Amino acid sequence: MPDPAQDAPKPGHFLPGGAGETPENAGTTPPRPLNRQEESGLGKARPVRGEVNPPLRKAAPLPTDPADAGGFGAPPPAPLQGAPFIPLTGTRRPGGTQSVGWNSPSSRSGAQYSAEPPPLKQQRRFSKQMIIGLSVLLVLVLTGGGVASFKLIDSYDNTVDNPLSNPSVKQTEEPMPAPPQPTVTVTVQPVPDAVRVKENKLYVVGKVPTVNCVEPTVKPANQAGVLKYYQAMLPCLNKAWEPLIRKAGYPFRAPKLVLWTKTLPSACSGESDLAFYCGDDETITMRWQNDVKNYKVDKEAARVEMMDTLAHEYGHHVQWLTNILISSDSREGWATTEAAKLEESRRLELQANCLGSAFLGANKNTLGLAGGRKLDFWEWQTKHSGDEYNPKKKRDHGSRKNQWLWSGAAFKTTTPASCNTFTAPADKVS
Repeated sequence: MPDPAQDAPKPGHFLPGGAGETPENAGTTPPRPLNRQEESGLGKARPVRGEVNPPLRKAAPLPTDPADAGGFGAPPPAPLQGAPFIPLTGTRRPGGTQSVGWNSPSSRSGAQYSAEPPPLKQQRRFSKQMIIGLSVLLVLVLTGGGVASFKLIDSYDNTVDNPLSNPSVKQTEEPMPAPPQPTVTVTVQPVPDAVRVKENKLYVVGKVPTVNCVEPTVKPANQAGVLKYYQAMLPCLNKAWEPLIRKAGYPFRAPKLVLWTKTLPSACSGESDLAFYCGDDETITMRWQNDVKNYKVDKEAARVEMMDTLAHEYGHHVQWLTNILISSDSREGWATTEAAKLEESRRLELQANCLGSAFLGANKNTLGLAGGRKLDFWEWQTKHSGDEYNPKKKRDHGSRKNQWLWSGAAFKTTTPASCNTFTAPADKVS
C-alpha cells in the first residue's frame, strides 16, 4: 500500500516545469502579458525577496483532550437529560460581565440543571401571646367598623328624612353665611279717624278721680309768680288724668309747660293773646301778661280763669295721648269746604273745654269751686266765652251757648262720657 506521505505533492508541484505538469496542460500558451497602455488596475510588480517558496512548518498534532491544552478548547459537552444542576459561579468579574460561551473556557463549576425542587423557606412560628393579641385587635377593628357603619346608616337615614339638617359642608371650610330671613310685614288695619274720635275708649273709663289738690297760694302778680302758679297746678292734672289714659289703653306722658315770650319756645305757632297746646313737642304755652293784668283787677277771678284755661289746654293733651287730636286734624284736613273744617275745629275745642270742666267738677271742693263767688265767676265766664267774643269773628271754638252746654254738663257728671262732641248733631257744636 503506497505511503500517503510519499504521494503528497511537493513544493512547486503545480508550477510550470513542476512535477504536477501534465500533458494536458504542457505547452499551454501562457497568458499574454498586459500592455502598459492597458489599464489593469494593478500596481507595478515588485520582485519577491528571499525565498519564493519558504519551507512549510510541520503542524502540531491536535490535542485529544481540550482540558490539556492551554489555548482554545472545544465547546463543553451538552448537558445530559436529568443531569444534576450546579449553579454557575464566577460569571461576574471585576470590570463588568465578560462573555462566557463556546469560544472561551467555561467557568461553570457544576451542573446547569437539577431535577430537585429548590429548598422551601421555613415558615415563621408565632407565640400564643402574639396570636391572642392579634385576635383581640382584629375583634376591636371589626367592632369599630360595625359601630361606624351603624352611625353612617343612621346619619344617612336622618339626612334622607331631614335633608337640611346635615348640610354637606366640610369641617375645614368656612360655613356659608345664613341667607337673610325674609321680612314679614304684618299689615294692621288702621283705625278710621271717624271711629277713633267717636268710639274712643276714653268715653268709657269712668269719672275723673278726686286728687285732693288745693289751689296754689302763689300770687301771680308777675311773670315768675304766674309760672310758679301753673307749675303747682300741673301735677294735680297729671295725677287725675294718668289712670284714665292708661285705662283707655294708651301710654301716659306728662306735658311740658312754658310761658309765652318774644322767642316762642314751642314747636307750634299760636295767637299771641291766647294760650295753646302743641302736640309736636307736647307743650302747653300760657300767656302770662294777661294773667298779671287780670290779677291786679280781680284776684279771685284771675285765679279762676287761670285754672279754667290750664284745664282746657290739658284737655288737648288728653286728646293727643288718646289719638283723638290726630284723627280730628286728619278729618279737618280731608274736609272739602271751609264750613266743614270749622265745624271739625269746634268739635275738638268744645271737647277740650268739656274735659277741663270734668276735672274742675271732680276737684271742686279742694279748688274752691263748690260754691260761692269763685263758682259764680266760673259759670259766668263759661257762658260768656265763645266765638261771639272773638275780634276776628272766626267760628272755630263754638258759640257761648254750646260752651256752657258741654262744660256745664261735664262739671256735674265729672266723666269724659259727657264730652263726645263728635257724635253730636251740628247744632250742638255750632
